[in-house]
Amino acid sequence: MLLERSLSENSIQAYLSDVEKLETFFSQKYPDTSPDKVDFKQLRDFILWINQLGIGERSQARIISGIKAFYRYFILEDIITDDPTELLEGPKLNRKIPDVLSYSELEEIFLSIDLSHPQGHRNRAILETLYASGLRVSELIHLKISNFFPDIGFVKVIGKSNKERIVPIGGEAIKFIQIYLETGRKHISISKGFENYVFLNRRGKSLSRVMVFYIIKEAVEKTGIKKNISPHTFRHSFATHLVEGGADLRAVQEMLGHESITTTEIYTHLDTQFLKDTILNYHPRNIN
Repeated sequence: MLLERSLSENSIQAYLSDVEKLETFFSQKYPDTSPDKVDFKQLRDFILWINQLGIGERSQARIISGIKAFYRYFILEDIITDDPTELLEGPKLNRKIPDVLSYSELEEIFLSIDLSHPQGHRNRAILETLYASGLRVSELIHLKISNFFPDIGFVKVIGKSNKERIVPIGGEAIKFIQIYLETGRKHISISKGFENYVFLNRRGKSLSRVMVFYIIKEAVEKTGIKKNISPHTFRHSFATHLVEGGADLRAVQEMLGHESITTTEIYTHLDTQFLKDTILNYHPRNIN
């Protein structure tokens, strides 16, 4: 997974956790069955077991996907000849559309950041960048100064499976990043190995994902907005606002770094008012 698929440490740990659940089940229910002797009926019992544990449908689907990958590896390594997971199906999932922020709500959140605070410009730059470029939180915390090109308005990010992409970045985000780089960041004692990271914590190291969640949570609490907001909300809002403004879905797909256009469609739902306005303005029956 690390060498051939270039998966992140988080993804690898998730796969290992799935296999550990399978191991736990077999040690309890079928202790004499080795991994290469598992059959389809036993795997159906495993699905029933994780369901009885109260594990949610999305988690179940991910676990089953992990087990399928585990046995595909067995096939590739000639450990087994028949895949017992071939007919294994996970729960049918409805696409969940995340909350999206309106532009006025985003403005409220941006303005809630206290720029007189030592980390104020950093925090404002973080939120502006998430919305300006639709970055994943993992891409944001690993953003490098050498990949920040303010003169031409682009950043280079390292996405899933270590794939690079070039993403436009807006003027406001550039402004606040530059203010942060030229002021607050200069007063930090930077730890060795983190000199090229854009966003640093007070100890001079890269930010954690949790810290970015905390920064957003604190800013949103000041506004009184009641939506469920995370770093991904900014990414989703970025994509939604682009599509509502008429952006090509393929272009949005490239900016988000999605391999499949189907994935992009999840993040770019159109609100009902936008759909209604489109029908009224463009349907032949409504044009006088």
